[in-house]
Amino acid sequence: MASPMLGILTGLAREAEIARRISPLVACSASDPARAEHLARELAGQGATALLSFGIAGGLAPELVTGDLVIGSAVATADAAYACDPELAARLVAALPGAVRGNVWGGDVIVDTAAAKVRLHRDSGAVIVDLESAAVARAAAEAGLPFGVLRAVADPAAHGLPPAALVGLDAEGRPAIGPVLRALARSPGQLPALIRLGRQSSAAMKALLAAAGPLGGRDLRGVA
Repeated sequence: MASPMLGILTGLAREAEIARRISPLVACSASDPARAEHLARELAGQGATALLSFGIAGGLAPELVTGDLVIGSAVATADAAYACDPELAARLVAALPGAVRGNVWGGDVIVDTAAAKVRLHRDSGAVIVDLESAAVARAAAEAGLPFGVLRAVADPAAHGLPPAALVGLDAEGRPAIGPVLRALARSPGQLPALIRLGRQSSAAMKALLAAAGPLGGRDLRGVA
């Protein structure tokens, strides 16, 4: 019988590097929701016995701050809601007792303003939003696999994203430096917000890296 294996989906290359400390079966979507759907199904087809959405996220609940870890209770989309596997969530909580439990909004577009975050939190009850969790939830449901979400808050609810942060990533999930610089040249006033976001993202990545230590090699619902 094949060994149990956790399949992890991320949006960014740095997230994927950290995730490989937890499991060797990792895919990075470059924050492309369509690609995330394809890769999540590929992970299920490559022998994953559970799936995990892993990375940074936008905060929706006002009490969450940069660097807070969130373990998903459920993933909601505009069309459906998917309950995270309770045993996998419990094992994540046991390894990361400081993490927050909450519902996740599985978005297909970036939520880029504080006002939009307020509305989404009010209407959905979700505490964070990301672009990969919906794909993981759907792939797990299709394959009959347990799934979970572990995310670190980068930009909190009160902060929107500057336009330069929305110009995309390269195919490997790394920032597209050229488009970012061109966006800054067109609108240099967004530089302070972009620097703030960079610091927030760095802090969230550090929180993920710290979480990877207790999770590496740990049995997460029969997966290692």
